[in-house]
Amino acid sequence: MDATRTAPARLAAWQRAARELALVAVLFLAYKAGRQVVAGHADLALANGEWVWRLERLLRLPDETLVQGPLLSHELLVRLANSYYAYVHFPATVLCLVWLWLRRPAHYVRLRRALAALTAVALVLHVCVPLAPPRLTALTGMVDTGTRFGPSVYGPPDTDQLSNQYAAMPSLHVGWALAIALALMAVTAGRLRWLWLLHPLVTALVVVVTGNHYWLDGVVAVALLVAILAVLPRPAPDLPVPVSPAGPVRPHVVPAPRRAGHRRNPKVPAAADVRLRPPGRG
Repeated sequence: MDATRTAPARLAAWQRAARELALVAVLFLAYKAGRQVVAGHADLALANGEWVWRLERLLRLPDETLVQGPLLSHELLVRLANSYYAYVHFPATVLCLVWLWLRRPAHYVRLRRALAALTAVALVLHVCVPLAPPRLTALTGMVDTGTRFGPSVYGPPDTDQLSNQYAAMPSLHVGWALAIALALMAVTAGRLRWLWLLHPLVTALVVVVTGNHYWLDGVVAVALLVAILAVLPRPAPDLPVPVSPAGPVRPHVVPAPRRAGHRRNPKVPAAADVRLRPPGRG
């Protein structure tokens, strides 16, 4: 293929990629800036944390301390959980988006819209309902495993200028993990595609074990994502290109039979039936 023809196509592809990266960066910066709006509501966030803890007990949800407690005596497992929380969430999402953008653009657009909508709704909830995580709520009795064992992505809540730690509801770790798992399941064939669900399941366990989220944080994130996906249009299915043993199928024009006694004007083309035949045949 002529290099002069491929150059504009490559330039257009790089321009689309730059626009997508810029869009993701703007959404992320807007989310980080919005979280800082509620950074000074520690007292309200702690009170809401105690309320969520009591509500979970009324709903008979499993006690988060019963999940965290047995792991505290296994430092390696706790460190692995902290590392999964710190280093898997965002890189896994970016890798999934990049792969879908390159291979399945329609599914990429749907996932990007779902993540943007979920993040926007989460930001509204963070502003309206600031919530302290279990590790910062004394009533729970849970341990901040990041601070005790490491690695930790957070500093002291009063001096942390990079993130608002009083924004636990909903859990975007769980919501994003489920979103990318569902997207990958949609483009994967076979029974093994169900293994993608291990990512959100492990994430839900990790965010509780590390004391960063309540069970209800994950439940609300899943409910919001399901509602968002229900209203988003489904991507168009990929249409396979028909191929015959002799090569790709291309249109083959077969003239229509002439009626008896009918003289055709040579200047007017006859009606033709368009049939699909392999090249070199018929």
